[in-house]
Amino acid sequence: MKSREIVRRAIEFDSPPRLPFWQHWSHKMPGFPDDVCNIWEMDRAQSGWFFDKAAPDDWGCGWDATEVKNMGQVTEHPLASWSDLDRSRPPDPCNPFYYERLGPLIDAAGDRYVAITAHNLLFSRLHKLRGFAATMEDFYLEPERVGRVLDMIVDFKVRQCEELHRRFGDRIHGLFVADDWGTQAGPFVSPKLFGEFFAPRYRTIFDAIHGCAWHVILHSCGRINALVPSLIDLGVDVLNMQQSRNYGLVEFGEQFRGKVCFLATVDIQSTMPRGVEEEIREEARLLVRHWGTPRGGLIAFDYGAWEAVGVRPEMPRIMFDEFARCVTRGGPDSSCYRGAEGTRGLL
Repeated sequence: MKSREIVRRAIEFDSPPRLPFWQHWSHKMPGFPDDVCNIWEMDRAQSGWFFDKAAPDDWGCGWDATEVKNMGQVTEHPLASWSDLDRSRPPDPCNPFYYERLGPLIDAAGDRYVAITAHNLLFSRLHKLRGFAATMEDFYLEPERVGRVLDMIVDFKVRQCEELHRRFGDRIHGLFVADDWGTQAGPFVSPKLFGEFFAPRYRTIFDAIHGCAWHVILHSCGRINALVPSLIDLGVDVLNMQQSRNYGLVEFGEQFRGKVCFLATVDIQSTMPRGVEEEIREEARLLVRHWGTPRGGLIAFDYGAWEAVGVRPEMPRIMFDEFARCVTRGGPDSSCYRGAEGTRGLL
């Protein structure tokens, strides 16, 4: 069975023959399946920024980075003053610059599942434009202006999606987007504010992605447990979760397994940096047991930027090795999976 079909079956709870593996775009581990071609080139800024270069991006945000290799953070916000809002314009979502490198990479994907990454979905782009502290105040003090900025971002993302589909159609299988929504204790905003400012706009974007017959793959860091039901209802097909211990691994799985597919790694904040082999193996087993189902719903994920979070290079291989041990040629190993089948319908 082709890799893309194995991934599709896992996402849609259609009984994949084995656990799919999502390796990092710039970091491969030989000896394990490489089921996903994850392309990040559409995030490259014409004005200079990319994940290996802290420079201005095409929205006018200025980035800085530390000496340790990482994507950096925004330190210059083009909407720090609301007086600049009337002059603010998003990049052109039809600019060929964002798409001209994608075709050869898609061609090279072979039989793998093709996921195009386009970070900074809504909340992330909003606070990069305005500044985080100001954004949190603006929900109460400047709701109309916040709405204007969010609508500008939604229009950009929908038109970006349309242009991607016009150029590549069904050669793409999923769109990977990102909004970091949580602290260690809970979401940054209340469910009320989330519902007011973000839910209808997410639905517009997710409907556009589904209209292209692609999966919605959402990354979000932090303890976002309270937002997960809304995200599922809005149309997220895959949740990229990287802090499994922070969510309450077992309880989180019992609440949401079978309702959404998880793109999961052993905890990047605690278990992986500690670097204790048996802890890593045990957590991988727990993820398969409590987050996956016999019909699918789990994809093993390589975070990739391990140096940035203080993880020794041999630890990801140990994690993948244990994920691989948890499945057999004929399907999920019953010692790792438990209980009910997935309930999520097809896309």
